Amino acid sequence: MKVVKLEDILNTERDVDGGNWRSQRIVVEKDGMGYSLHDTQIRAGTETHLWYKYHLESVYIIEGEGEIETIKDGKIWPVKKFECYVLDEHDEHYLRATTDMRMVCVFNPPTTGEEIHDEDGAYRLPEHMQK
Repeated sequence: MKVVKLEDILNTERDVDGGNWRSQRIVVEKDGMGYSLHDTQIRAGTETHLWYKYHLESVYIIEGEGEIETIKDGKIWPVKKFECYVLDEHDEHYLRATTDMRMVCVFNPPTTGEEIHDEDGAYRLPEHMQK
């Protein structure tokens, strides 16, 4: 059993600022749960290109509103507080925040907690997870 407090993660290596967003990595790969869990804030008025080529992600929005645009079909999905969106096909997308947003994100496979997005908008897989 573990209890992880957000206050203990703030301003550590698990608290990552990516410019348009800030994310606290609450559960990460080394915790051995088979997924990772992040508390992520998206700054109002930003557009972020994301493409989790190696991860599946579910996102539950607990504050704010914005939209997701899936690049393969140009479809726009408005999203807001108390809604969940699921990137179940490694969907390359844009996340646009109309207001400040706060969300709970779950990744499979788990992240290490120190990732930032690469030039494709993806998190790279750690070497030991590459096949």
